[in-house]
Amino acid sequence: MEGVQTYDDVARLAAALPEVTVGEDKHRHGLRTWQVGGKTFAWERPFSKADIKRFGSQTPPEGPILAIRTADLAEKEAVLAANPDAFFTIPHFDGYSAILVQLDRVEPKALRDVLVDGWLACAPRALADRYAQSI
Repeated sequence: MEGVQTYDDVARLAAALPEVTVGEDKHRHGLRTWQVGGKTFAWERPFSKADIKRFGSQTPPEGPILAIRTADLAEKEAVLAANPDAFFTIPHFDGYSAILVQLDRVEPKALRDVLVDGWLACAPRALADRYAQSI
């Protein structure tokens, strides 16, 4: 299953992290979100019609797309540079500390690492510290 991940894989990986809850996107009915401490750190993010229009003549990435928070914009740039085949951004995310993941192109370890980083960026400090000490 190298390089072909699904939302179910995301759900399994997220569920392994402490105090994760699954919710539903308030703006797009039926799409899952994953939260810790009341903050969303990952969410299903298919392209909207406006997103697709912004691609112009370029073909948008295919397959399921996941959005994941990053600690800040510097981390966002580092994550994007580390795995440009699977991680990307769109103009809608300019200035926002989150990346997009093309699930059918990401390796399992890279997906797990970026989910953990997103979780750490959103988890309450004491919980994040306890988790960091346990790994």
